[in-house]
Amino acid sequence: MFGGEPGADCAAVQWALPRPRRLVSPVGGTGRDRGRGTNPEQLFAAGFAACFHGTLSLVARQAALDPGAIAVAATVGLGPVPGGDGGYVLRVDLVVKWPGIAPEIAAPLLEMAHALCPCARMVSHGAPATLAPAP
Repeated sequence: MFGGEPGADCAAVQWALPRPRRLVSPVGGTGRDRGRGTNPEQLFAAGFAACFHGTLSLVARQAALDPGAIAVAATVGLGPVPGGDGGYVLRVDLVVKWPGIAPEIAAPLLEMAHALCPCARMVSHGAPATLAPAP
């Protein structure tokens, strides 16, 4: 809930989501005022990074590689859609650190994980969504 307190039914996950005072930067920047809490874009990027990490770990184990040292960092930006249709767009950049694994070994595994990761698939291909007013 924007400006509310979303969370899971089990109450194990809850955040305060501030309303932005203004969007200040194009895609690739932070786009939000800092220091007022976690914003929805940051939550999405964190979930994307966690999902990709899990998928890459699975792919690594299937390739008989140790996924223990894999680290995935995400950077997210929010900005207006280029061309000015009034909408907004997110950009998420993932950077994978995998010490001890050569780039030529890691690259095809990253591509495989990208093809399998549910969040990466959603970003690349869209995801079905439904909207309905609450009763």
